[in-house]
Amino acid sequence: MTKKLAIIHTTPVTIQPLKELAAELLPDCEVVNLADDSILPELNANGGQIDAIADRWRQYAQIAEKLGADAILSACSSVGELAERVQPDVGIPIVRIDRAMAEHAVRSASVIGVAATLATTLGPTERLLRRAAAEAGREVRLVPALVSEAYAKLAAGDREGHDETLARALTRLAEQTDIVVLAQASMARVLDSFEDVEKTKFASSPRLGMQMTAAVLSDR
Repeated sequence: MTKKLAIIHTTPVTIQPLKELAAELLPDCEVVNLADDSILPELNANGGQIDAIADRWRQYAQIAEKLGADAILSACSSVGELAERVQPDVGIPIVRIDRAMAEHAVRSASVIGVAATLATTLGPTERLLRRAAAEAGREVRLVPALVSEAYAKLAAGDREGHDETLARALTRLAEQTDIVVLAQASMARVLDSFEDVEKTKFASSPRLGMQMTAAVLSDR
């Protein structure tokens, strides 16, 4: 029987990359994309207060269930904490795209860089990493880096400038840490510009998150 996955996005940037990953890792799975690009601007304006959009996100999860989805993938780390909050309100599993990345990072390193281009993503990612470390019985030190100038360039339509600015910041952060996690799924494509040996210093959420989703779907 064909499985159905609903992905909730807060930016159109993540739709195509995650569709491609789903096609690779879940070739027989139907994918439904629910996107609301008003969420990130609202969070940026209110300082990341996810309570303001919690009811709206819950409705998307409930719509996903009504559409017959077997699981939901939350594609945005800024609202990642809503996955646990909303889970009791739906009868299908919700996977945080960054959960597997956090687990991998705390298993792999003691000094972890946390790179983000949106301030609203840093806090949730750091909290997730600390929780994953506590659950694994690991001691970690987090080194955050906010590269807001990269996001400003992306918002202005300068994708190349965004990638170059972010790549430089990631290189500097990698020199100070054992591993660097990319707090936003939309940042992952920047790693394509790195050499293979350099990529081992970084962890991004899309592939790891989709692999965790595939494991969840296989159990249903």
